[in-house]
Amino acid sequence: MTTVAFDDLAGLAGTSLGSSEWLEVTQKRIDLFADATDDHQWIHVDPERARSGPFGAPIAHGFLTLSLVIPLWTALFDVSGVSTKVNYGVNKVRFPAPVPVGARIRLSGTVLSVTPVDGGAQITADVVVEIEGGAKPACVAQPVFRFYR
Repeated sequence: MTTVAFDDLAGLAGTSLGSSEWLEVTQKRIDLFADATDDHQWIHVDPERARSGPFGAPIAHGFLTLSLVIPLWTALFDVSGVSTKVNYGVNKVRFPAPVPVGARIRLSGTVLSVTPVDGGAQITADVVVEIEGGAKPACVAQPVFRFYR
């Protein structure tokens, strides 16, 4: 975990933050996400049918994978001396490979830029969600975070 004081953010552009710990993507997590988003497509929530589908098993929703960027990022990076932390958005997102149920994923990240904003700072990062043993990443994205004093 990299923890940086707010006053030291400006010099972080280009800094690699390493990789998070592995996180297993369980069928229960996929089912809970399906319930929360009302997306119950069979490739996610019907293990029996998914076994004979295009991926040979149920897969996580791409947006579930994207949502896991937040806890994985939090395990990599923190800013001290702030009152509020905001997920401001995402500039780019791609899902090159599906995450099969039971797979383990982790996040690696690099600070792309640090920009002052009114009352705080904005960090844009390049992140990759890799699948343990996978040839392609599950997600590549460019999340934007804001930190306010």
